This record gives sequence, C-alpha cells and structure tokens, in this order.
Amino acid sequence: MGSGKSATGKILAQKLDFLFIDVDKIIELDQGLQISDIFERYGEKYFRNIETEIITKIYQNSCCIFACGGGVVLKDTNMETIAANSTTVYLQVSPENAFNRLKDCNDRPLLKVENIKNTISGLILNRDIFYRKYADLIINTDLKDPEAVSEEILLKLNVPCSKII
Repeated sequence: MGSGKSATGKILAQKLDFLFIDVDKIIELDQGLQISDIFERYGEKYFRNIETEIITKIYQNSCCIFACGGGVVLKDTNMETIAANSTTVYLQVSPENAFNRLKDCNDRPLLKVENIKNTISGLILNRDIFYRKYADLIINTDLKDPEAVSEEILLKLNVPCSKII
C-alpha cells in the first residue's frame, strides 16, 4: 500500500505494450462495489476470498502487468498462482514514505483507523517477510517516482519484452 504499484504498473505496461490490470479494479467490477464498500458490508475475509477467485482467473493471461493489493500475500494460494504464471516484483516502501503518500487517503478500508501511521507501519512490517519470500525482484520506491521505478525494473530484469509477464 502506497508503494506505487498502480502508477508504476501503468508505465511499465505502456513501455512494453502490455495490458495493465489492477486486481482491485477487477474485483470492483466483478462485485459492482468499491473495495471500501465490500469491506464494510461483507468484511475482509469475504474480500480475500473474492480476491483469490479473481487471481485464479486472470493470472492465466500473458503480456500483462498486474497490480495486486498489498494483502494478496496473506494467502499462499494467491502467491502460488502468481508465482507459477508471472515474474513478481516487490515494490518496497518504508513506513514513513507510505504514510506520507497515504495520509490524506480516505478510500482505503484498512486505513479507516485512528492512528494511520502505526497501522501502515504494522502492515508493512508484518507483510515484508511474505513480500520477500515471493519476490523475484525487490525495488525500493522511496524517493523515486514511478517512471524511475519502471526504468529500474526494466533494467534489472534485462529480459526481452515478450518474456516479461
């Protein structure tokens, strides 16, 4: 959350002439509700189950750049599907920079709390081990704009465009 997945993903997709797919947007289309409304009406467990169904369906596609929500790593099933079908890039962000990017957001269900800074820090610290476990590549996005991050990804992967999924 706040690492620049969507912004960087869109730039990468454009550079590679790939399709950009935001998993959360697909979930919203599938459910006919905003993510925050899904959380509010049905809870996080329901959302995570829908997320798994969507990932199982869409990760069969190639020549796509996918942006997943930060909680996708909470289910091994998700990550096994993703790892089997794509190259996984962990866009790492410090809790401080994530907070600065997200402090004025009001559409993130997990940030509808009193102490946003502590929540962001806790989410990042608790999930970092999972992000690292499944990452083929780790890119720190602190103090970098999405254009610079996308260039770094392309440089580090050093793979013909037809091989990047």
